[in-house]
Amino acid sequence: MAEKSSRQRPRIALAVLAVAAIVAMAAFMTVGAKGNWDFVLPFRGGKLLGLLLVAYAVATATVLFQTITRNRILTPAVMGFDSLYVALQTALVFFLGTRDLANVDMRLRFVLETLLMVTMSMALFYWLFLSRQRSLHLVVLAGVVFGVFFRSLSHMMQRILDPNEFIALQDMLFASFNTVDQQLLAVSSAIVLVTAYASRRLLAKLDVLALGRDVAINLGIDYQRVVMLLFAMIAILVSVSTALVGPVTFFGLLVANLAYQAVGTDRHKYTLPAATLFAIVALVGGQTVLERVFGFDTALSIIIEFTGGIAFMLLLYRNLKR
Repeated sequence: MAEKSSRQRPRIALAVLAVAAIVAMAAFMTVGAKGNWDFVLPFRGGKLLGLLLVAYAVATATVLFQTITRNRILTPAVMGFDSLYVALQTALVFFLGTRDLANVDMRLRFVLETLLMVTMSMALFYWLFLSRQRSLHLVVLAGVVFGVFFRSLSHMMQRILDPNEFIALQDMLFASFNTVDQQLLAVSSAIVLVTAYASRRLLAKLDVLALGRDVAINLGIDYQRVVMLLFAMIAILVSVSTALVGPVTFFGLLVANLAYQAVGTDRHKYTLPAATLFAIVALVGGQTVLERVFGFDTALSIIIEFTGGIAFMLLLYRNLKR
C-alpha cells in the first residue's frame, strides 16, 4: 500500500498544481474585468503569456542546472548568469547609448544578445564543469567570483554613464512582472517551445545525469555533448526570462525545491512540470492578488525575492547541519 501511495504521489501533486494554475490563470483574466472584453482579453492575455513564459523559463533552467551540478542550492542566478546578462545590457548602453539602442529592432537585439550570452556562458561553464573534474566547492567559488566580477564591471560602467541613460538602464534591469515587453512575446514563445521540445527529448538522459558524471558515462551517455546542450538551453532560458521581466535571483531556487518536496521523486518527468506549475501559481496568482487586492502597492518581484532568499538561507542551514 505504501509503495502504491508513493507511486501515485507525483501524479496527485501534479493534478493539484495543474488545478491551482488553471484557477490562477482564470482569476487573472477575469477578476475585476470591466468594460470592453475585446480590449480586456487581448491586453491581459499578452501579460499572461509573458508570465507563463517566464515561469517555464526560470523553473526549467533551475531544474536543469541543479541536475548538472547535482546540488539543489545552486541556480543559474547564484552562479552569475543574471550578472552576465546585466553586464551585457550595461555594456550595450555604455558603448551605444540608449538613443542608438532604441533604433535597433527589439527582436533582433534580443536574438543577438541571446546568442552572445550563450557563447559567453558556454565558454565559462565549459571551463567550470567540463575541462576537468573539479570539486563542487571550487565551482561554487568560481561562480560567485564571476558573478561579483560581472556586477562590479556593470557598476563601474553605470557610474560613468550619463544620468539620463543610467535611469533608462535601471528601468531595463529592474525586475517587473507587470510590464512584460509585448514585442518579444512571439520570438520568446518560439524559443521556449523549441527548448521545451528539446528538454522533453532529453528526459531519460536527465534522469541518468542526475546519478553523476561517472555513472552517466558508464551507462552510455555522451556526457560532454549533453551537458553543453543543456548549458545552451539554460543560457537561452535565462535570457528569455531576464529580457521579459528583468533579473530574478532566488525565484528558481524557490519553485524548484518546492517541486522536489511536492512530488517526492527526482524523476524529471515529474519535477520539471511541477516546478513550472509552482512558478505559474506564484507569478500569475501573486500578480492577480497584487493588482486586484492591493492595487499595485508593492512589487511582486520584491515579495518573491524575499521569500526565495529565506528559502536559500534555510537550505544552506540544513546542509550545514548535515
